[in-house]
Amino acid sequence: MADAAACAARVERFRSLMEERGYDAAILRNNPDLRWLTGAECTFDDEVAHTAFITRDGLWLHTDSRYFGTFVDRLGENTPWKLDMEIVDPASWAAERVSKTRSRVVAIEDTMDLAFFDALGVELAKGSVACLLPRMHGDIASLRIVKDSEEIELMRHAQTITDAAFEHICGFIKPGVTEMEIKVELENYMFQHGADSLAFGTIIASGPNGANPHAQPGERKVQKGDMIVMDYGAGYHDYRSDMTRTVCLGEPTEEQRKVYEIVRGVNEACAKAAVPGCKGKDIHNLAVRLITEAGYGDYFKHGLGHGVGLEIHEKPFFGRNYDREIPVGAVITDEPGIYLPGNFGVRLEDFGVMGEDGYHPFTQSSHELRVIPC
Repeated sequence: MADAAACAARVERFRSLMEERGYDAAILRNNPDLRWLTGAECTFDDEVAHTAFITRDGLWLHTDSRYFGTFVDRLGENTPWKLDMEIVDPASWAAERVSKTRSRVVAIEDTMDLAFFDALGVELAKGSVACLLPRMHGDIASLRIVKDSEEIELMRHAQTITDAAFEHICGFIKPGVTEMEIKVELENYMFQHGADSLAFGTIIASGPNGANPHAQPGERKVQKGDMIVMDYGAGYHDYRSDMTRTVCLGEPTEEQRKVYEIVRGVNEACAKAAVPGCKGKDIHNLAVRLITEAGYGDYFKHGLGHGVGLEIHEKPFFGRNYDREIPVGAVITDEPGIYLPGNFGVRLEDFGVMGEDGYHPFTQSSHELRVIPC
């Protein structure tokens, strides 16, 4: 069960925002935001099936019979949330809360689906309820940037599973196995050693496929001389890890080792430069400059890093357009790469937390190029 005090603190952070903005209430439906506020572990899935109504002194959560019992178990007897599985359209339920609480300024997130928004307007009109519906623009996602100690420990644990899986898979890879077979073995190991979900769809890209940063694993058989990019992570109690390691099956060529060492140097330089208050775009631009100076500027086009937490891609970012500071408590990846079309690719990714004295990776797997004998 999630720490009740941590969840209460998150609710109070959001209520402080409500007070600052002059909101009487808020209607929320985005699952990661609801997981963060309620602490209901391993309850939310891909369905948008829940609606929260939050005022300055009340917490309501509407769901349906598929989830109600799980919420009761996860939230416990002393939860401040008033659970409801009334068989009613969620928009009608939310409009009724607006009316009963006499809320006149009711905030909604800009992630809200248009069908719900339209239905909410119809239900409010039916009841002759007048209220303003100001839109928040990723405000809860911004609150989620700074992780509390519980969130950090869940991600540390997810990464221990991910690191162990790397050691295992290096002993599994041999010439003739397919990318898909590597993916299945890697994922099975994580599930067998404590993961309760995958952080995202595993990327296994061998040889020329490695030049595609988000290549999907297929039936290509790995062979001697391949660089193999493996980007994957374990999920644990809804939090995620994210790591990429590139290995070589057999001794690397001079060019392969050269490219690998460039990427490694960029990863480590950016990690060193990442200190509290640095701007995300500045760390990204450092990576671009270093790779360009090494002669491979045309072969690194994606952002250097992204936030990780309840979602695999969330705020903040090491990106060319992210002009905001990276605060203490943010969890973010550091993942430079070089991708040579038709030849091979290299990416080296860690993820970690911004501490008072700089960036601290959760990732423990070595940066040395792993050469798999064959």
